[in-house]
Amino acid sequence: MFRLLCISLLLALTASAQTETQKVFQVQGVVVGLEPAEKTVQVKHQAIPDYMPAMTMPFEVKDTNELAGLQTNDLISFRLVDAGTNGWIEQIRKLASGATNASPAPGGLRRVRDVEPLSEGEFLPEYRFTNQFGKVFSTRDFKGRALAITFLFTRCPFPTFCPLMANDFAAAQQKLLSTANAPTNWHLLTITFDPEFDTPAVLRQYAEERHYNPQYWTFATGALIDITAIGEQFGLAFWRDENKSISHNLRTVVIDASGRVQKSFLGNQWTPEELVAELEQAAKAK
Repeated sequence: MFRLLCISLLLALTASAQTETQKVFQVQGVVVGLEPAEKTVQVKHQAIPDYMPAMTMPFEVKDTNELAGLQTNDLISFRLVDAGTNGWIEQIRKLASGATNASPAPGGLRRVRDVEPLSEGEFLPEYRFTNQFGKVFSTRDFKGRALAITFLFTRCPFPTFCPLMANDFAAAQQKLLSTANAPTNWHLLTITFDPEFDTPAVLRQYAEERHYNPQYWTFATGALIDITAIGEQFGLAFWRDENKSISHNLRTVVIDASGRVQKSFLGNQWTPEELVAELEQAAKAK
């Protein structure tokens, strides 16, 4: 009997601890896209005080029934749950009326370079950026090494977006550094698309919080025209809305040791193990 009571108490404390780690917000927004098969809905949502600015982004649901009856331009309310390493929305409710101009159009104008999308097997052109120490470097500096590139901005809090990209890179770094006979000619490159805020000092602090090894992982900022160009070559899209809030999709790319595109991961469904496998293969290229 005593043992059962102890087990019950332990389970209750565990459940309580898990609940306490969650952050839950009540949010309103407008549906701008639906992917029921992927259990996602893209929402242009209002600002969430002390958590996240107004953005347009896809959210996952745990139950596809949550998406039943929803249409583009529907005004909805929902609960956003940040569980630390995971996040989703739930209790979606239609409100009385929707918005007529819900499409997430870029806010303002920015100069761009005329670039073509890169396919697997094509060479990555040279780009110059500034690293977390304030030093300029070139993507050609990584020739002879397998290179994984991802994009984020440090103020993004939602766990399945930018934090996940950083955490998965950290996990891949740890796996490669701790695996016997793993290649050593590899590097990780994280590029911000919020260069106005993400200065080298900000990036360095963000990197240190993720226990990065600067010998194998670089955080970069640079001219917005160059960040836009390299992102567009891999299908990355980011923009600021009328409230100057950043919305974006996700792209992660592996360049082999010869400088050719080997793999492009869309979204956030890839795993650190998949990235490591691609880097190990990419490191062998001549």
